[in-house]
Parts: sequence; C-alpha cells; structure tokens
Amino acid sequence: MKTRKQKEEIVEKLKGTLKDGVSSVFVHFTDLSVADETAMRRHLRSESVSYIVAKKTLIRRALESLGHKHEDVPLKGEVAIATGIGDDVTGAARLVHEFGKKFAGKLSILGGLFEGRLMGQEEMQEIATIPSIQVLRGMFANVINSPIQGLVIALSAIAEAKSGQQT
Repeated sequence: MKTRKQKEEIVEKLKGTLKDGVSSVFVHFTDLSVADETAMRRHLRSESVSYIVAKKTLIRRALESLGHKHEDVPLKGEVAIATGIGDDVTGAARLVHEFGKKFAGKLSILGGLFEGRLMGQEEMQEIATIPSIQVLRGMFANVINSPIQGLVIALSAIAEAKSGQQT
C-alpha cells in the first residue's frame, strides 16, 4: 500500500505529464500479456509517446487539479495514460488506436486531453484516425501535383499529335 506522500508524488507526476504533453489518451486495457505490453511500450517510446499505468483515483485527482471535470470521461477498468511528447499531436491517439486494432478487445481508448481540452471516447477516436503530419504533407503534395501532372500529360499528347501531323 502506498503512503499519502507517494500518492501525492504520483499525482504530481501525472499532472506534469498531462500538462506538458501535446496530447494524452486514456487507455483501457485488460488481459494484455506481458510480452505484448512490453512490445507496445517499446514501440510507443520509439515514437515519443510515454505510457503510464496509474490508479483511476490518482488520475482523477490530477485531472481535477488541472481544472478538468473527470466525470466527462468515465474511467473504467484498468487505465493507463499514453502521452505524446513530440511534435505529432495526433501520434499518441493514432498509435493507441493501431494497437487497439491489433489487440482487439484488450485495449481501447476511453478519452483524453487534446489541445488542453478534455475529450470523450468518440472525439478521441476521430483524432486517432487523422494521419500523421508526414502522411498529410504527402497527400497535400499529391493534391497540388495532380493538376500539374494532368497538364503535362495533356501538353505531351498535344505535342505528339502535332509532331505526328507534320510527318
């Protein structure tokens, strides 16, 4: 059993994580093997996402001290917090969502903090489906390139047609 001082230290750590992270996801997990959880943690860490398992009461205290109404996000079962500490604001949610698909029924998003706002499960699921910034940049480049590519193909066809007429 943890002492009051230890619990206060954990709440302070959680507050810091929630406040300093670019976004945080509350994760419900159950029946996850040690090997699967270790692999997941390793992958999250490599993507600049921290993963902390804590008691729900301590998570609620941390949320309250940051001015959030934890009742808006029901924390049920075993709960962890995945927090993005890099530049990718959707990274934590997206990675947890991917692992949720991989470990179907064993891992799910309960809600989270995004841009300083407490969000429910549905909103965080939507955020989780937003592609990474690199993928979005690639999609944008394709959108910009598409009309230019079409123009080049059309001009090439016209040039071929004209060169075919001259012979």
